[in-house]
Order: sequence, then structure tokens, then C-alpha cells
Amino acid sequence: MYYLVVTLINYMLGGFVLAKAINKRKLRGYREFLYILPFLILVALFSYYPLYGWVYAFFDYRPPFPLSMDNFVGFKWFKYMADNPVKAKQILKVIRNTFAMSGLHIAFSWFPMIFAVFLNEIKCKPFKKFVQTVTTLPNFISWVLVFSIAYNVFSSTGVVNVVLQSLGLTDRPIMFLQSREHVWFKQWLWLTWKNAGWAAIMYIAAITGIDEQMMEAARVDGASRMQIIRHITIPSILPTYFVLLMLNIANFLTNGMEQFFVFENAFNKDYIEVLDLYVYNTAMDGGYSLSTAISILKSVISVVLLFVTNKFSKAVRGEGF
Repeated sequence: MYYLVVTLINYMLGGFVLAKAINKRKLRGYREFLYILPFLILVALFSYYPLYGWVYAFFDYRPPFPLSMDNFVGFKWFKYMADNPVKAKQILKVIRNTFAMSGLHIAFSWFPMIFAVFLNEIKCKPFKKFVQTVTTLPNFISWVLVFSIAYNVFSSTGVVNVVLQSLGLTDRPIMFLQSREHVWFKQWLWLTWKNAGWAAIMYIAAITGIDEQMMEAARVDGASRMQIIRHITIPSILPTYFVLLMLNIANFLTNGMEQFFVFENAFNKDYIEVLDLYVYNTAMDGGYSLSTAISILKSVISVVLLFVTNKFSKAVRGEGF
């Protein structure tokens, strides 16, 4: 009887302790949810609530008049993009520019990784911090200021033309910004100059996570710095590279518009107008419904690309992102 009572008491105490632990776990879960609740609200307000604006694609909207069923046109604007030959030609040209810009970005997506690898090899810490700071700061400069820098350096009265003419290398100013030649490559150069240092931060973080014992073992075995980079550093950060590459592929149609908006002019418009900029220009010309329809198609294609790249990632790497 004594052992039965002791067993019963232990069972009750164990149940009480277990219930208390479960309650603590639930309380901690509620507390953690409250931590992220403000961010969920921000995402809902600025990412999901604006999707209500998609209804404009199904109306013949003319500001400032409110929407009404009298202006409902269904899928008219979606059909208009395919049935109107002029508009279809414009959209194809814009898609060509978008694919060219995104293709260059993906083709050289390895550049920040290699930059991070060699930056990590700098042994002089003050110089390393200086290089990292100088290459990261342009990310925080707006594209308006970037264009101001470009104008002061490469315009007809800019530093480069003044130097070339003073040295007698050219008789007339070279129109770097007003030229339609190599527009895609020049825009990629500006984007790389602005974002390379910032993009390298993720790879630097991945490099710091590499097991130092592997590095020491390689040095003991007589491996050179380039051999360590080739056989240890780069293979260790390749998973990070592939995740970022898949995300870039999923955002293939999204180039942003600020860069191309400030650099656009009458000479390079046929080559610099990407899909996001075209949507903006169409809306500013009064085609709100048409621009919304184009944005919807772009979003749908981007979601499809996201799922396709996730499937591809699972097939190649064994895991999605």
C-alpha cells in the first residue's frame, strides 16, 4: 500500500510538472508571436493590402472618378496586350530589355562571392575595413545621387571628357550617357558598383562560419592560399550562392525602376526601358488599368518562377529555400 501511494504521488507530481512545462512553452510561444506581430502587421499593410489595387485591371478607370460597375470591362486589358500589334511590340521590346538586364545580373552573380573571398584574404585589418566600408557605402546612396555622380564624371562637360580633351585624345566630347551603345552592360556596371559590397556581406558571414580546423589542417598539409580558397572556401559558401541565385531567378522580371528612370533619355530609351519602368510610364500616361494588368501578369509569372526554382533547388541540392 505504501508503494502504491508513493507511486501515485510521483505520478501526480510528474503530471503537474509536465503541465507546468507545457504552459511555460505555450506562454513562450505567445510571447514570441507578440515579438513578430508588428512585423506581420507591416507586411500585411504594405505587401498584401495594396493587392486590392488589382481590381483596377478589370475596370476602365479614369481618375479622379471612383470605380463603378458601369466601368467594368472584365479581361479587356489583358486581351488588349495581345490583340493590339503596337502594344504587343512595345511589350516584347520591354521584355527583351528586362531579360537582358536580368540575364547579365545572373550571369555575373558570382562576382560578389569572389569579391568576398578575396576581401577575406586581406590580412591588414585597417585596410580590410577601409575596403569593405568604401565598397558598401554606395548601397546607401540613392539612384538620384548615383546619376549625379555619373553626370559629373561622364557627361559632355564631365571630368573624363575634360581630361581626354586636355590631353588631346579626343576632338569632341564623348556622349557616354546619351549613347545607345552597350546600354545593358553600362547599367550592369553601375548596379555592380552600387551593390557589390553590400551583396558580399552574406558571403563574408558564410566564410566566417567555415570550420577553422579544416583551414589549419590544409595549412599543415602544405596547401597554398589559392588551394585553400579553391578546395575549402568556395565549396563551403556555394550553398549560400545557390540559394541567392535561385532567388534572383525567381525575381527575373523584377529589375526595379529607379536606376533606369534616372538614366533614361531619348537616346537610350529603346534599350533601357525595363518592365517595371514601362509599367510606371504607362500609368503616368493615364493607362492605369493597363499598367495594373501588366503588373498582375508580371506577379503571376514571378510566383511561377519562384515555385519552379524551388523545385529545381530540391532536385539539385536536395532541399528548397
